[in-house]
Amino acid sequence: MEYSFAPIPRKAENPSVDPLSLARKLLEAGPICDYCLGRRFAGLPGKLSNLERGSLLRGALGFSNTPPENCWVCGGVFLRVPSWAKKARDLSQEHEFKTFLFGVHLSPRLEATEEFLAERFPSPWAEPIRRHLNRTLGQAFAELLREEGREVTVDYAHPNVQFLVDIEQDEVQLQVNPVVFYGRYRKLVRGIAQTAWTCPRCRGKGCEVCGGTGKLAANSVEELVLPVFLEATGGNGGSFHGAGREDADARMLGRGRPFLLTVEWPRRRTVDLAWVAEEVRRRSQGAVELLDLQPATPELEEKVKAGKFAKRYWAKITFLAPVSEEAFQRAVAGIRGEILQRTPERVSHRRADLVRRRRVFSAHGRLLSPTEAELVLTCEAGLYVKELVSGDQGRTKPSLSELLGVPAQVTALDVLEILDNTSVEVPDSEG
Repeated sequence: MEYSFAPIPRKAENPSVDPLSLARKLLEAGPICDYCLGRRFAGLPGKLSNLERGSLLRGALGFSNTPPENCWVCGGVFLRVPSWAKKARDLSQEHEFKTFLFGVHLSPRLEATEEFLAERFPSPWAEPIRRHLNRTLGQAFAELLREEGREVTVDYAHPNVQFLVDIEQDEVQLQVNPVVFYGRYRKLVRGIAQTAWTCPRCRGKGCEVCGGTGKLAANSVEELVLPVFLEATGGNGGSFHGAGREDADARMLGRGRPFLLTVEWPRRRTVDLAWVAEEVRRRSQGAVELLDLQPATPELEEKVKAGKFAKRYWAKITFLAPVSEEAFQRAVAGIRGEILQRTPERVSHRRADLVRRRRVFSAHGRLLSPTEAELVLTCEAGLYVKELVSGDQGRTKPSLSELLGVPAQVTALDVLEILDNTSVEVPDSEG
């Protein structure tokens, strides 16, 4: 029985090559098994397996059967397929998966034989032995698991597990590919970074800068979320990737920030995501919430990794000297539109020193007192809100401080929304 594996590319038939004549030459050259005989004609029309095609050609030409172990081409390599399939099954026994892929590393002898066949017995219908072995291994492996009540299928693009068979060493290696989850996180308290924030001075060893902790933030979303996923999947490591990031002292509200969480070498791929979300909320004492958890599709992965989403912010601002409502509103209107931002001083150690053009799509605010205000603005991805207010010693132009003529700084910042789909309108510049 043939499984639905990758089709053999069909080459245009060469009228100067007669299949029966070529088959006779192969049979006369030495003992050749039906596997290797048949695969020289794999591209001919019909749904026969290589083994069946080789047997029919042999019978049609009146040649006797050749035991596979006597084959001068493969040396009986196809007889070892059941053993390799069993090794693969045993290696993957502890892992949940639905898709797989086999690959083989040919021995030098088989590589040389393939080259010899192509030169001396060229065939427009031939299938390489590597492709034939991969398919045969996959068939045997899938059948073994079917006998155990497990249904698995081959996947050439994104297999859950992969096997590499080294023919010369008679070894089978297992690669368990990562499982990736998509979700959105809400960070409801300040003082939590997105990812583990190692102290750059001591690199995690502990010093006076970090108070001996090795970290500049006591905790992070990554450190609160990843262990729960590892527990749920039985993985041995992983990584957290957000669609952009907010400062540790900023809250992430609204529908949350999209993220990807990758688990390496998982034993389980099907997990109770409702339990994961509740466990993260419980362990963080409500500081972090997870929404929309689901297995990540390639489309979601691409969306998060692109991460160029407009954002809506709320900021509380203090002024070094009193300002009037009129002056404040005039300054707020002045920051709408294009902003030139040189890389902020506070991140210049890890980002290239460039001047970037960013847009503030909308901005409005109100004075809370002559020295305090709140500001709500919608801006392009990559704009630094704190520097938009302070001016960063002239590195951001225009800035609220520059337009007011009074130094100002952000004392509290919230991300109200990540505008990551077309259902959320991004307003044009006002005023």
